[in-house]
Amino acid sequence: MVQEKAGASPVNVRKLALDLLIQVMEENIFCDRALHCAFERYPMEKRDRSFLARLVEGTVERCIEMDYVLNQFSKINVEKMKPAIRNILRLSVYQILYMDQVPDSAACNEAVKLTVKRNMKNLKGFVNGVLRNVAREKETISYPPKEDAVSYLSVRYSLPGWIVEELIRDYGMERAEKIAASFLKENDWLSIRCMAGKFSAEQVKEALEQEGVLVKEGKLAEGALQISHFSSLKELSAFNQGMFQVQDESSMLAGQVASVQKKDIVIDVCASPGGKTFYAADLCRDGQVFSCDLTEEKTVRLYENKKRLGMENVAIYVNDATVLKKEWIGKADIVIADLPCSGLGVIGKKCDIKYKTTKEDVLSLAKLQRQILSVVSQYAKIGGRLIFSTCTITREENQENAEWIEKNLLFSPVSLEEKLPKALQGLTGSKGFLQILPDMADTDGFFISCWERKE
Repeated sequence: MVQEKAGASPVNVRKLALDLLIQVMEENIFCDRALHCAFERYPMEKRDRSFLARLVEGTVERCIEMDYVLNQFSKINVEKMKPAIRNILRLSVYQILYMDQVPDSAACNEAVKLTVKRNMKNLKGFVNGVLRNVAREKETISYPPKEDAVSYLSVRYSLPGWIVEELIRDYGMERAEKIAASFLKENDWLSIRCMAGKFSAEQVKEALEQEGVLVKEGKLAEGALQISHFSSLKELSAFNQGMFQVQDESSMLAGQVASVQKKDIVIDVCASPGGKTFYAADLCRDGQVFSCDLTEEKTVRLYENKKRLGMENVAIYVNDATVLKKEWIGKADIVIADLPCSGLGVIGKKCDIKYKTTKEDVLSLAKLQRQILSVVSQYAKIGGRLIFSTCTITREENQENAEWIEKNLLFSPVSLEEKLPKALQGLTGSKGFLQILPDMADTDGFFISCWERKE
C-alpha cells in the first residue's frame, strides 16, 4: 500500500495501475505523463514505484497481444467490454504471462477485488473465469503462424498492423522482426552526454560513481555515458550541477555530424527539450545558439536546462517554424531542424506512441516537414549547413524528404562518414544521410542528414 500526500488513505498499487491504464488506453493520456503525475502525488518506496511502472508500461507495451489472448478465452470481444473490465483483464493477463514474481492465483484474486471496487460485482465471476482459463492454458496459447507475416508480427510484438506493413515494406520480414523485437527489449541504462566544455567524461563518471550510480561508456557518440541504479535524476548532484544532459546516442550523432565550430551562429528551430541546442552551445562557446519551439510550454524545458547547465550563449524564443523570421535569413552557420515526426523510432521508450499514431499522421507530418524545411533552410548562410533529423524510421518522413531537399532546395548533401563511429560507417553516410534503426546498437531509431547551402 502507498500513502498519499497530506496523510490521506493508503493507495492500492494495482488499483492505481488500473486508473493509469484507463487514462492511457481509453483517455489518450501519455503513459510517461500519467506515471509522472502518480509518482508526484503518491510518495512510494522504490519497490512500489518499480512495480507500478512495470505493470502499467508492460501492459501498455503488450496490449495488442493481451487483447489477442483475451479474445481466445472470452465469449465477449475485448472491444465490446466495459473499459474498466477490459483493462482489469489486460493488467491481469500481463501479470500471468510476464511477471513470474506474481503467482497466477494472486493476479486472478486481485482482479476480482478490483472488479468489486469498481462496483461491478456482477462481473466478478466472468473476470475470474476468463483469468483462471488463461492461467491454466497459458503454455498452449495459439498465436498466428509466421507465414501470416503481418498478423504474426503484430500479435507477437504488439504493433499495429500498419506499422508492421511499413517495416516489412522498407526492411523485409527478417529485419522487421528484429526491429519489432528491439522495441520490447528491456534496458535499464539511461544515455547521457557529458558537458565537455566544462567537464571531462572521466570527471562526470567519477562524480556519478561517488553517488552510487553505475556508469559505463557509450557505444556510438563522443562524450556519451550510460547510467543505471539511481532513483531520480533530480536527486543526483552531478545532474543538478550541470555536468551532463540526458540524450540518446543516436540524437547525439546529429550534433556530432553538424561539426559546430567555436564561434558559430546556430539556429535550432524545433528544439525542446534541448539536447541538440545544448550540445551545439557546448561547442560554440564564443558563438550563439538561437533555440526555438512552438509554445511557451515547450520553451519552459529549454529555460530549465539552460539554467541548470549554465549556458549563457543560448537565446530562447517561442517561434512557429513554419513562419519565416526575416531577421534570421542568411544568419546561421548551422541550422538544426530536428522536425516533428511520428516518433516511431522511440517506441521502445514511449510504449504508447504506436497506438496514438496513424498512417495518415505519417503522411501529414512528412508534408509539414517539407513546409518547415522550405522556411528554415533560408536561415543558413551560403556555405552554411542544414541538419535535418527525426526520431522515426518511416521512409516518407526521412529518405523521401532528403530526396526532396536535394531536388527543391539550394543544398547539396555532405558526407557523414568521418563523423560517424566505425560501427555505422560504410552504410549510407557517404550520401549525406543515415537511417539508424533501433536494433543496431540499443539506441532509438533516428534519421540524420547533413546539407550545405550552395548559393
